[in-house]
Amino acid sequence: MAAEIHSRPQSRRPVLLSKVEGHQDAVSAALLIPKEDGVITAGEDRTIRVWLKRDSGQYWPSIYHTMSSPCSAMAYHHDSRRIFVGQDNGAIMEFHISEDFNKMNFVKTYPAHQNRVSAITFCLASEWLISTGHDKCISWMCTRSGSMLGRHYFTSWASCLQYPLKNYCYPEGGRHAFVGDYSGQITLLKLEQNTCSVITTLKGHEGSITSLWWDPVQRLLFSGASDHSIIMWDIGGRKGRTLLLQGHHDKVQAICYIQLTRQLVSCSADGGIAVWNMDISREEAPQWLESDSCQKCEQPFFWNIKQMWDTKTIGLRQHHCRKCGQAVCGKCSTKRSSYPIMGFEFQVRVCDSCFESIKDEDRTSLATFHEGKHNISHMSMDISRGLMVTCGSDRIVKIWDMTPVVGCSLATGFSSR
Repeated sequence: MAAEIHSRPQSRRPVLLSKVEGHQDAVSAALLIPKEDGVITAGEDRTIRVWLKRDSGQYWPSIYHTMSSPCSAMAYHHDSRRIFVGQDNGAIMEFHISEDFNKMNFVKTYPAHQNRVSAITFCLASEWLISTGHDKCISWMCTRSGSMLGRHYFTSWASCLQYPLKNYCYPEGGRHAFVGDYSGQITLLKLEQNTCSVITTLKGHEGSITSLWWDPVQRLLFSGASDHSIIMWDIGGRKGRTLLLQGHHDKVQAICYIQLTRQLVSCSADGGIAVWNMDISREEAPQWLESDSCQKCEQPFFWNIKQMWDTKTIGLRQHHCRKCGQAVCGKCSTKRSSYPIMGFEFQVRVCDSCFESIKDEDRTSLATFHEGKHNISHMSMDISRGLMVTCGSDRIVKIWDMTPVVGCSLATGFSSR
């Protein structure tokens, strides 16, 4: 069944193709079936369902399976038709789905974690099942034997995962994995058959990491977090360069980078859908500078007791200019401005001198923002067809045509820009 994508409308916004309803609790994960008009969903209501599009245009469940515990994460490998479902009790169950997507057979259970499973990925080449969980660990298991190969523990809940990292060190991926956790840290691990080693850690977010995306071509890592921001880490450049993207007003729940068009799609808990233009030269946000007094008027900050005593003045509250990073007082930073080239899509505090240096054309948005009109806790894209599926705590699954906003026909590679 070939996917039916509607013709592009004049307004450049996502087109809602279908709404799928039926779960009795929050939908934890939803995945589009490649080359099919179908969706696989897993929910907190302990069910995993396969929905197929009928001639009427509606999606009806062809498979309805009840699990022993709420479903928290899912991975699907289309070539082998294997589904892996993580549960709230820490177990991962493997199923094999029939070619007509009307039957699903249980294969085995993996005792992967002692608490809720947060992310799963399956690598067919190595027959490894890798997962993270709220027991603060990443585990990797052999799908042939079902045995545990290794575990690595973190200081907080492991929340998201990217593996394998093709082109990181070796063409085949080198068995490297990025793991995000609730402390806001991202750890790069090299996994061996029974052990692993920490390569590096990335720190930049002020909230828990909610989503990761690895681009093996440009060797870029994108991370979304509960601090409402996205960071692009230039891993391939090996110079520690990071780009900050701030345009969401709630925690970023899912991200997907489209390498063909150099665009990043992100979704947040308030239903916001953003498409970021990454095909331009962006500026790196400055590090915030430390100072005991305003770096513009030299008035002391409130903790600078000595200068307050010497000058007989009351200390001022410290702020930071988002453009230059200088520590400034409120009187020297009375202006607000957007500065999209540095990732600030809404107005942020800037010092008065930086405000004067920002031109009107500098405030032109480098992203488009759209309303998904439902809580989004998970998003997945079929990049080849320009389709996206979103789901969340409102128990609704939505299927979108994203080709109007990603600026190209992804199937043919034709770009309108």
